[in-house]
Amino acid sequence: MNRAGEICIGMAGAGRATELHMEGLKRFSGVPICYKTIFARRKEQLIPVQKRFGFQNSTFDFNDLLNDPEIDIIDICTPPYLHAPMIEKILNAGKHVICEKPLTGYFGEEDDETPIGLKVSKEKMYSRVIESMERLKRIVENSGKKFMYAENFIYAPAIVKAAEIISKKKSKILFAKGEESLKGSSSPVAGEWNKTGGGTFIRTGAHPLSAILYLKQVEARARGESIEVSSVFADMSQITPRLSERDHRHIAARPNDVEDFGTSLIKFSDGTRAAVIATDTLLGGSKNYVELYCSDAALDCRITMSNLMTSYFLDEDGLEDVEISEMLPSKLGWNPLFLADEIIRGYVDEMRDFIESVYFDREPKSGFDTAFETTKIIYASYFSAEIGRAVNF
Repeated sequence: MNRAGEICIGMAGAGRATELHMEGLKRFSGVPICYKTIFARRKEQLIPVQKRFGFQNSTFDFNDLLNDPEIDIIDICTPPYLHAPMIEKILNAGKHVICEKPLTGYFGEEDDETPIGLKVSKEKMYSRVIESMERLKRIVENSGKKFMYAENFIYAPAIVKAAEIISKKKSKILFAKGEESLKGSSSPVAGEWNKTGGGTFIRTGAHPLSAILYLKQVEARARGESIEVSSVFADMSQITPRLSERDHRHIAARPNDVEDFGTSLIKFSDGTRAAVIATDTLLGGSKNYVELYCSDAALDCRITMSNLMTSYFLDEDGLEDVEISEMLPSKLGWNPLFLADEIIRGYVDEMRDFIESVYFDREPKSGFDTAFETTKIIYASYFSAEIGRAVNF
């Protein structure tokens, strides 16, 4: 903390993830926060975000964040291929780290044929990712600093309430189903494996997957059991490249060597099951949910689209700066509005937990173990899809 007793934050990145994290922080006033420096590589992106959220400084040099003795936490909101090296540098600089999902991935080696998503075996990718995460785990454990994994679904009010119910009732989750689907990504590198570490399954499927893994651990603690993932069986494919230009005109997905459809069936050591779905083929906004079929309850956790408010417009006059929803091409006609999106999707409580973890020196609800397990299951799913059979642990 700086001399004023504030938690001082440095931000790496100036894209959509940064906006979501900052919107969450701006609603939190329990601990004094200093927004010190934001780093990004594109001036046209960096300066507007600096002004919008009130960072004192902006820089094109990541080392400026590492070398600033006042900065306590560096929040990584960069493309995934930068996550692991940034994590290591931040911890070695003696600072706490917030890392946007995914933790890491496989982004290619010098002798790989390209494009790596089509040419490199997923078995090799899985093996390398596990090695990389084991190394990161040692670095985190030896650093004495907090590692905070920015999985907002774990903090979404619907998931938090489900966790409370499961904990109090000691419910057994017999089957869980989760999905995040939309029409594609706004990221210019979303179609390239060497930048994202995969396609829609790692980019969006990570959210419901993490939530389900978290809820099964809540169940295990409540019932005094040990529950682990015992196997995964998955299918990953490209659908949109087969479309004609006309059929493709409303779909934003342009995958090069990544999947635009992914689903994984998960078997747990207690014999229960889960299914995780992620696609870039959904029009009408982003669809996020987790459904739980329990021994004594049925829980339907709807995150988006929400039905808290709907709007109907014949024109968009005066609405230029009014946010309606995510991933909708137009505000005309009937639309479901995103109200307090940073709360409904968990960003406020996520960032509150992270800041308080540092300020009060306690462990975050979403930490390295969650990051490790989610990434392991994602890459095991890629491996399973390649070989056409289950991967056992």
